Amino acid sequence: MSEQDENRPPNKHSLSRLEEGFEKIIGPFQSFVKDQSIASIILLCSAILALLIANSSLADFYQSLLHTQTGFVFGEWSFQKSIHDWINEALMTLFFFVIGLEMKRDFLVGELHDPRNSVQVVISAAGGMLIPALIFYAFNSGSSTVHGWGIPMATDTAFAVGFLYLLGNRIPRTLTTFLTALAIIDDLGAIAVIAVFYSDSISFVHLGFAALFLIILIMLNLLGFRRPWLYFFPALAVWLFLGDSGVHVTLTGVLVAMTIPARPKRNPRWFIQKAHRLTNKFEEIESNKKRAKSILADEEQDTLAARLEDVAEKATTPLQRWERKLEHPVALLVLPVFALANAGITIDGSSFLASISSPLSLGIIFGLTFGKCIGITCFCWISQKLKLGVLPKGVTMSHIIGVSLMAGIGFSMSIFIANLGFDDKPDKLLIAKSAIFIGSLIAGVLGYCWLRFLTLAQKK
Repeated sequence: MSEQDENRPPNKHSLSRLEEGFEKIIGPFQSFVKDQSIASIILLCSAILALLIANSSLADFYQSLLHTQTGFVFGEWSFQKSIHDWINEALMTLFFFVIGLEMKRDFLVGELHDPRNSVQVVISAAGGMLIPALIFYAFNSGSSTVHGWGIPMATDTAFAVGFLYLLGNRIPRTLTTFLTALAIIDDLGAIAVIAVFYSDSISFVHLGFAALFLIILIMLNLLGFRRPWLYFFPALAVWLFLGDSGVHVTLTGVLVAMTIPARPKRNPRWFIQKAHRLTNKFEEIESNKKRAKSILADEEQDTLAARLEDVAEKATTPLQRWERKLEHPVALLVLPVFALANAGITIDGSSFLASISSPLSLGIIFGLTFGKCIGITCFCWISQKLKLGVLPKGVTMSHIIGVSLMAGIGFSMSIFIANLGFDDKPDKLLIAKSAIFIGSLIAGVLGYCWLRFLTLAQKK
């Protein structure tokens, strides 16, 4: 940069005083909402708010609002659902879409890309799904509630990782990566369980149409199309046909995510050359200006900036871009709305105490707490002894015990499966949700305390 450029006063037209003041306020707020633990706090607050509303004078209004029918009407044709169903089917499809993008990225380049790491995580996750299901089955075998065996298998990724973030730098960073990968495999297992065991009778005609539009999405990927709107309409068709097929509609999210391009249109060297040329031209125009003026008044600079944005887009993948754009709205809006719509359970003294001592409740609580811990820890230990995989750098089996407890935070995923399993049994659904709350809370607190005391002991 020349001496003339250094001595030039800053461009007063770039930001107004009001904008500068707003930037000072919004900057820390943006950092705040990007903190992983904040998503867990907002989710928890939504669940508590739902509980308070469900046990207040607003309870009737709350239930009435959730069951209000809304949708689209064109002449004699209509497509309507209750608000509760729109949240559980449409918004949660978006959640599963983000989960699907995370899965695809992790298998391609993340923690699960290395076979040694992926084998360790997959075996540990398998134990964390199998043992809780067996514990639930032991409590509920032969009863009408045995259908809920998938409830304690799930892990709420946002809550579990958020709890771990509360420990800050006291734990190895690789432990967070391990838990995230573990939760992703758990989600994959939960998706498989939903698809196979919690779907209605299958309509192969509708399933065939869904597959047809899924093939169209795959072809768009192979042909190099990367515009979001090109994927939106076939994805919407998959969602509609899959919902009519009897398979749970939220699986659309994962299936569509698998078709999203994971390749950039241009390579890094092309990006470096193009970006360098454009920025040099931009700087040349800026240095030749006799007086500072807004980019709005300089059409050539504006064009160069737009071209640079286009160049950057071609050098990144749609998978990464869409995941980045959606991860925070999903964590900060979709999941809290889901909790607000599904966590409202009525607590009624003696009947509540009686319900949590039922086999259904005990199966969920013991499955989420002891089942997850025993399953993940034991299967991880066995895989270590058989030399089937390796633990992440800096992680010990003591860390795995703490993580396995935190994986017992089933919350939103467990509630989701409970809704599928006991949709036609509101009394059983109420018991299941109560047990999920208790089991997730116990698992989270025990996991946090275990890792906190472990770090204190290591310091000594």
